[in-house]
Amino acid sequence: MKPILLQAHERSLTKIVYNKDGDLLFTASKHSLPNVWWSINGERLGTYNGHNGAIWDMAVSSDSVHLVTASADQSCIIWDAETGKSLHTLTAKSPVKSCGFSLTNNILCFTTDKAMNQQCFIKFFDLRDKEQVSTNSPFRDIQVRMPK
Repeated sequence: MKPILLQAHERSLTKIVYNKDGDLLFTASKHSLPNVWWSINGERLGTYNGHNGAIWDMAVSSDSVHLVTASADQSCIIWDAETGKSLHTLTAKSPVKSCGFSLTNNILCFTTDKAMNQQCFIKFFDLRDKEQVSTNSPFRDIQVRMPK
């Protein structure tokens, strides 16, 4: 088996994620542009343009409809995985370090970093409630009171 060389990122990789079917590979780096590739041959399908900082984490929904990215630019973006269109930008007061979907794809959560005189938070959004997402108002916001 011949290895596949993926060439697109200008800085070191921070995350690699397969979709549930295994046919798509999503990559993120300390550069602000996540990419999606065919996993079988390494053909780049596209780039998700919208962040202004390093991408620390990302997750793809189990139906491969949405991608979510967590960035040092203090935002979490929900993308249309197929078109690359930014659907919603959720903001925080410090860098967003991790993100993920529930198994049903209904709940999105992300964590923030203890930085810039801000505590760590875990924020939960119900994606079925469009107002939560559009107003950046999580249904649960847990402050993590631990040393970094």
